[in-house]
This record gives sequence, C-alpha cells and structure tokens, in this order.
Amino acid sequence: MSTATSRLGTPKRGSPGYGRAAVPKPTPFCSFLSDYGSTDEFVGVCKSVMLSLAPALRVIDVTHDVPAHDVKAGALTLVRAVQYLPEGGIVLAVVDPGVGTDRRLLGVEVPHGVLVGPDNGLLAPAVAMLGGATRVVSLTSTDYQLPSPGPTFAGRDVLAPAVGHLAAGVPLDDLGEEVDAAGLVPGLVSLPQHEESGAIAGEVWWVDHFGNCQLNIDPQELTAHGGIRGEPVEVRFRDQVRSARWVETYADAKPSELVLIVDSYGLTSLALDRQSAAEICGLHAGSGVTLVPPGSGEPGERDQ
Repeated sequence: MSTATSRLGTPKRGSPGYGRAAVPKPTPFCSFLSDYGSTDEFVGVCKSVMLSLAPALRVIDVTHDVPAHDVKAGALTLVRAVQYLPEGGIVLAVVDPGVGTDRRLLGVEVPHGVLVGPDNGLLAPAVAMLGGATRVVSLTSTDYQLPSPGPTFAGRDVLAPAVGHLAAGVPLDDLGEEVDAAGLVPGLVSLPQHEESGAIAGEVWWVDHFGNCQLNIDPQELTAHGGIRGEPVEVRFRDQVRSARWVETYADAKPSELVLIVDSYGLTSLALDRQSAAEICGLHAGSGVTLVPPGSGEPGERDQ
C-alpha cells in the first residue's frame, strides 16, 4: 500500500511515513572508456542511448582517446582508473577491433559493480583489480538491444543499451546467459624479466600527456636489485645507455636531467622536469627499457 505524499514526494502530516527521513535512491553512475575519439558522433550516440533508458544516469568520461584498436592500452588505462571510480557503478569499456565477429560481449559482476564490454582482454585486468568476477553474463538477449542496421557498432546497439537497462534496474541475468567466469580472455599485460646480472628488462606501459614514461617495473623490484633512492640507475633503451637519478619529485630533476620517479600509480617512470621524456628519448608505449641498479651488469658507455 502506498504512503500519502505531498506534491514534493514527502509524507503528509498524519500519514504513516510522516517524521521518518526518506532514504534517497542511489544515483546510478556509468564510467565510460573507449577508443572512439571526439571527432565522430560515437560517444554522444552511446550516451544518448544510455540516458534514453535511464534518464537519472550520470556518465563519467574516463577517456575516449585510447589509441584506436589498442586493447592492451585500453586495459592498462582501465586498470589504472577503475580503483577510483564510484563504488557500485557500471563501467562501460569499448575497445573492440573484433567488432562484428564471434567474440563475446559481456556483463561482468564484481563485488561492488558491473563491467560491460567485449571479451578480448580489455576487462580482465580491471576485474582482477576489483576482486574477481562473481558472475559473468553473455549479452545475448535481443530484447535488451537496439535493432542493428549492421554489426559494426556494438557499442551503440548492444553495450550502451545493456548499461541503460542495468542502470534502470534490470537484473544482469535478464540480459543474456550466464557463462563461466574462468573463461574470461586474459589481458595481454607484459611483466618485467629479471636477468641473472641483476638488470631488470621491462617496457614502457604508458606515455602520459606530459611525456612521462611509466614502466612495468615496481620500485620494490628495483630496491631488491640494489637500487637506492637518490642514487643513479643505469637505463638502457634502443641503442642508448643513460644514467637516471632516482628522485622523489619532478622538481628534483636538474635541467635536462633524465630521472626515475615513482608515479601516482606506484610504478617507476622515466621523466624530465617540464619536458617530455618520451620525445627526448624516442620512447613510446611498448618500447623496451632495461634498468641496471648499481653493481649490476656490465658498465655501459653513458650518454649523459
């Protein structure tokens, strides 16, 4: 039985609910990441589909500038961001070079939310970061999809409607059939190699807007191999051997000095103060970089 309410939705004086504080319904959030860019209408159309189904939905644009078709870059971007996104929300991730093929589109339930996207390695690292999948549903129910003129825009026709329906309260199970969580395609995330000499062979995972080069090397690994904060570390990349001092802040770097710093995600990065280390050193995502802590390996001919 409904409770008598005023025009503003609060209980009227004398009604059973009068004097009790209303419990507001949580506002649904969707955090949206893609390689769609900002030139075409793709992002706006996907948002419109979601909001047409769930007008109260709030959409956070994580980024739409993931390099086109680069699933690994998308997975790394998502895993960096996902730990800071609203708890209990929905994540929509679209980097889908296999669009139109038989790759699966999934809704992955984690302890405090749902991730929606293609099953191509894009979601798996973030799922692991969030505590693992508690349920996985293949988005196969056409009742919750848009009619598709062609198979090349699954973001609009399958994934965005799934987010909208979830935000409107449709149970995840209604969107398709449950599948084995163990079957998620793993992310293609490279790990550093520890050489017998004590050198650590890694790679650039990410170049940010400022040209800082994040490496897939944990500072604890560097310390375990003899690295000391404040001291230089030999850095090898391409045909160069450089010295990079391990510093605390960008401002600790001297003019044009290559430094090693622990970035905001807890990984080592190569940087220059107010300059692009990527541009100066000729590095990009995927570039091989070897760190040689003091006393490890053969001394190189340093290019300061």
